[in-house]
Amino acid sequence: MTDPRLALAARMGVLPGYHDLSGHWRETPVETAEALVAAMGLAAPDEAEARLAALPRDVICEVGCRPDLDLWDTPWRLTCDDGSQLEGQGPLPELPLGIHRLSARGICYTLLAAPPRLPEPARCWGLVAPLYGLSAQGIGSYDDLGRLAAGMGGHGAAFLGINPVHAGFPTQPGLFSPYTPSHRRRLNVIHLAAGAGQPGPLVDYLRDIPARMAALRAEYDGFSGDTRFDIWQAGEGESLQRFALHQALSARHGAFWNDWPEQISAPDRPAAQAARIELAGEMRFHAWLQWRAELALAGAGQAARDAGMRHGLYLDLAVGTHPHGAETWEDRASFAAGASLGAPPDAFAPDGQNWNLAPLNPLRLRASAYAPLAETLRRQLQFAGVLRIDHIIGFDRAFWVPGNGAGAYVRMPSEAMFAVIRIEAARAGNAVIVGEDLGIIPEGLRGHLAGSGVLGCRVAMFERDSWHPPHFRAPEAYDRSAIASFSTHDLPTWRGWRQGADIDARARISGQDTTEAHRERATEVAALDAILPDDSADALHGLLACAASRLVAVQAEVMLDMAEQPNLPGTTVEYPNWQLRLPVAAGDIAGLPAAARTATIMRENDRQEERP
Repeated sequence: MTDPRLALAARMGVLPGYHDLSGHWRETPVETAEALVAAMGLAAPDEAEARLAALPRDVICEVGCRPDLDLWDTPWRLTCDDGSQLEGQGPLPELPLGIHRLSARGICYTLLAAPPRLPEPARCWGLVAPLYGLSAQGIGSYDDLGRLAAGMGGHGAAFLGINPVHAGFPTQPGLFSPYTPSHRRRLNVIHLAAGAGQPGPLVDYLRDIPARMAALRAEYDGFSGDTRFDIWQAGEGESLQRFALHQALSARHGAFWNDWPEQISAPDRPAAQAARIELAGEMRFHAWLQWRAELALAGAGQAARDAGMRHGLYLDLAVGTHPHGAETWEDRASFAAGASLGAPPDAFAPDGQNWNLAPLNPLRLRASAYAPLAETLRRQLQFAGVLRIDHIIGFDRAFWVPGNGAGAYVRMPSEAMFAVIRIEAARAGNAVIVGEDLGIIPEGLRGHLAGSGVLGCRVAMFERDSWHPPHFRAPEAYDRSAIASFSTHDLPTWRGWRQGADIDARARISGQDTTEAHRERATEVAALDAILPDDSADALHGLLACAASRLVAVQAEVMLDMAEQPNLPGTTVEYPNWQLRLPVAAGDIAGLPAAARTATIMRENDRQEERP
């Protein structure tokens, strides 16, 4: 007989188990199920049942159509996406693009009027590069990004991709991973050009973040005011004020709100509200920083478009947010408390992974008509023509790890979430959406991607017809609705893969013997070489250029023949993650022979428009 606690958890979306990479069934422990239900804010079974019954019902329809909802002659009240309200009886009107709310028969409905599928992009290519590593000294800036965009646009690149640029922790310079943000709807101000930085092969965040913040403070002290800033600040409303208050409080009490005094641990508490008066000047400084960052990032995007880039910037949306950063302080209710996003056990991490990132609460998502997701996407698409969604598997099911014990999968409202993606991409002028669909892929996910027109990721080192022995797939057999690249920021570069640099890096940490791993890698390299004319990066780019995939991402580290990869998963201080500087400054990359050769290869394979 099924334990009633497991049955309740299943109704909340906690899956009873999953098959791991080896095909072994791993059952969800009762203790894990209870912990994850509690993380959703449900303490008792009767409360859970009442919460489920009160959730809005999702109805997805095509833009310009009536929702498939038979109300007969029932009176209804419709709150449209733009805030306007309609009342009527019987059939509903045709709905414009957006997320609308309906009340009828004592039931609340979320009506998602979305295009059925996003349009397929034309064949093209672009460069992806680490923003932090674009400067010859200090931390790469949005200005550096604009210089690189202008140069690569002249070569026919259609987009320029970078790591996430979400707001980070300027008072905690050791926490600089772009995938552990403080707030995904605000920007990282450490990428504002200000002051001189430290040169060298690695970005020195511990030195350069405080120095850059001091330079920005000095610049602000000379800021006499600007009506554009005043108008922008007023338009950003309460959300900006909460973020600015959080930043001001962080400077006084530390980066993480769980370490703050209890009376200011949430923005609506009386002490936190009172602090707005005392900290008004500091709040204005942090609002100014965000204004400056938005202007700078928008300027880089304009430079890309002015140079002929069809899609402009290709931004990256991190899978989650820090559990005690600005985003969870501002909007605690939207996130699960007491659980973290992670990954199940696999060959790389036998005990699984805990990413220390707060998951969105699916119950709260539904209750809020998906506003947190829509607003987060909208913020990114304000600046991006292409948006990559990290670990889009989490839009189908997310792996939650409680404070203690094993993790389990939680089902997400995937159909509605993909409708929100289509709505926001269409709202932004049919932006291209890329879903990072690597790892253990749940059944049906790629159907959601294809059905919505969301591109997947095809990584050449993984595109194989067989693994033992290795046999690599011809590029013409790659999925059409995808972006193709050799690797990712979490994987070895072309030269590093060939040399086994990742194997040696892990061996230096673990002390394990590398003989067998290098032997296996040599077999893999030989198998890929069998479908290449030679072992050069140009040959690799030729393979990618003729792939069936609509988009190709050329990695700056590959084009510049770097052996070290940007990030070595599972490490922190053992490897210089997110610190490797490119060997050539942003403004000089486009002038390299390698950039010209890459552009020629892409042009010869019908991946760019001819430039006058």
